[in-house]
Amino acid sequence: MASLSVKPGQRFTLLDWQNNSRLISANAEQQRFNSHHIRQEGRVLRNDTGNQAKWDEHNSQTNLKDRITTVDKWREALAKCLTDIDLEIDALSKVKEAAENAIQAKNLCLDVAIECLTFRESRRDIDVVRDPVEEELHKEVKVIEKTKKDLQQRVDDAFRQLCLLKEARQQLSCDHWHKVEALELDRQCVSFNPTSGNISFKVNPTRIPDGTTALQEWELNSRRNKERADAELKASVDLRGAITLTIAQTNNELDAQRIATEFALRKRMRDMEAALSELRWQEKNTLEEIAEMEEEIRQLEENIKKRTLDLKVAHTRLETRTYRPHIELCRDQAQFGLTDEVQQLEGIIRALQQKRTESQDALDALYRQLHHIQTDIGYKTNSLQLDNKCMDTRRKLVVPVEKFDPEVDAVSRTRNLPRESQLEL
Repeated sequence: MASLSVKPGQRFTLLDWQNNSRLISANAEQQRFNSHHIRQEGRVLRNDTGNQAKWDEHNSQTNLKDRITTVDKWREALAKCLTDIDLEIDALSKVKEAAENAIQAKNLCLDVAIECLTFRESRRDIDVVRDPVEEELHKEVKVIEKTKKDLQQRVDDAFRQLCLLKEARQQLSCDHWHKVEALELDRQCVSFNPTSGNISFKVNPTRIPDGTTALQEWELNSRRNKERADAELKASVDLRGAITLTIAQTNNELDAQRIATEFALRKRMRDMEAALSELRWQEKNTLEEIAEMEEEIRQLEENIKKRTLDLKVAHTRLETRTYRPHIELCRDQAQFGLTDEVQQLEGIIRALQQKRTESQDALDALYRQLHHIQTDIGYKTNSLQLDNKCMDTRRKLVVPVEKFDPEVDAVSRTRNLPRESQLEL
C-alpha cells in the first residue's frame, strides 16, 4: 500500500505566506514608484538638457555667424583698402616715371645750354665779353641743375613712399588672408551638425592655444593696419600732387629761362648784325678814303716831280748865266727872279714832300684802321655764326630729336659736362 510522501524542510505558516505576498506586492509598488520617479526625473533632465543643448548650439551658431559677419566686414574693408593701395601704387609709379622722364628731358636742356656756352668760347679777341647771353646761359644751367635736383628729390620721395605703400600692403595682405582663412574655418564650423561625417572627439578641445589674442587686441590690430594704410594712401596722394606741381613748376621755370636766354640771344644777334652793318659801312667809307688818299699821294708825287723839274730848269738857268763874260756877269733882274724862283720852288717842294709824308702816314693809319675793321668784322661774323649755331642747337628743345636736322655743324657733345667753375672760366 502506497504511503504519503512528505517534503522535508521548514514549513511556513499561512500568515508567512500572506506576509510574503504582501511584501512582494509592496516591494513591487515601491520599485514601480521609484522607477516612475526616476523616469520623470530622466524626462525632465532630457527635456532640460535637450533645451539647454539646443540653446547652447543656437547661441554658438549665432555667435559664429556674428563673428563671421564682423570678420567679413573687416575682410571687405581690407580688400577695398588693398585695391586702393594697388591703384595708388600704380598711379605713384607712373608719376615717378614722369618725374624721371622730366629729369632725362632736363639732361637735353643742360647739354644744349653747355653746348651753346662751348660754342661761344670760340669767340675771339674783343668779342669775348660777358654779355647778357652768357649770363642768361649760366642762369639757365643753374636753373636746370636746380630743377633736376628738385625733381630728383621728388623721385627719391616717391621711391620711399612706394616702399611704405608696399610695406603697408604686405601687412594688409597678410591680415586679409588670415581673415579669409578664419572665415573659411568659421563657415565650416557653422556647417557642422550631428549628422556630419567628419565630427569626432578631440583631445583637450577647450585648451587655450599658444598665441591666442584678446578680442580688443585683434580689433586694434586690424584697425591699426587699416589706419596705417589710409595714412600712407593720403601721403601718397599728397606726394603725387606735389610731384605733378614740381614738374609743372620746373617746366615753367625752365621755359621762362629758355625764353629769356633766347630773347637775349636774339637781341645780341640783332646788336651784332647792327654792329656788322656799321663796320661794313665804315669799311666801305674807309676803302673809299684810302682810294682818294692814294690818288692824292699820286698827285702830290706828280707835283713834286713837276716842281723838281722846274727847280732843275731854274738851277740850270742860274748855272748857265754864271758863264756870262766880264761885265755881262751882273746881278740883273733876271738873276733876282731866278734866285727867287729857286727859293720858291725849294719851299714848294719841301711843303709837297711834307704833305706827301703826312698823307702817307694818314694812308698807313687808314690801312691799319681798315685791318682793324676787317678783323673786327671777322670776329663779329664768327660770333654771329656761333650765335646762329646756338639758335640752331636750341631748336632741339622744341623739335623732336628724331626730326631734328641741324642747319649748321655742331660740336661733338659729351657726357663729361664741365663743372660750374669751368663754365665761369
